[in-house]
Amino acid sequence: MRRAVLKEAAKRFPWLANVTLYGCLFAGGDLVHQLIAQKEHIDWKHTRNVAIVAISFQGNFNYFWLRALERRFPGKSAGMVFRKLLLDQSFASPLATSVFYTGVSFLEGKEDVFEDWREKFFNTWKTGLMYWPFMQFLNFVLMPLYMRTAFMGCCAFLWATFLCFSRQNGDGTAGLSFISRCKGSFGMKTCYYIYFEYSVSQGQGH
Repeated sequence: MRRAVLKEAAKRFPWLANVTLYGCLFAGGDLVHQLIAQKEHIDWKHTRNVAIVAISFQGNFNYFWLRALERRFPGKSAGMVFRKLLLDQSFASPLATSVFYTGVSFLEGKEDVFEDWREKFFNTWKTGLMYWPFMQFLNFVLMPLYMRTAFMGCCAFLWATFLCFSRQNGDGTAGLSFISRCKGSFGMKTCYYIYFEYSVSQGQGH
């Protein structure tokens, strides 16, 4: 029933339904990050700032961006999907990541709004390349156009959890995020050992 209502809303009010859902899910990712971090008090101002950036830019940009991609490269053939993925990851992904770091910093009133961007952007973009191409492939192949921004919002729920951790405690890498999540359950030594083995397997160990 709920799925049918959502589908009908997306058809009748595609912009409103997609952008609102995207923003709510993105802000929800920040709440999950704070709960996982076991903070004593929820920082609602940070969640509000994340929601403002997600609704004002991320949701709106993705809504029109996905439609522009479909107009320029219509269909689901391998060539068209590849072109969409290439443009999405080389242009849209870096732009969205940049706006997140600078936008939230601006809303918080930081003196240097580019500080987080300079320190974490490149690592974050590289981490995103391990996640977003696969999610967007499913999006372009399986989802109708009017549901693609909403599908991105569902994927962004997990991504926002990582982004919010990265901005407040991390460096944009998946490894540090993993250690932070893991240490409470398995202990710091075990987590560092697992991460070291992973790094060696990826050719990153020293």
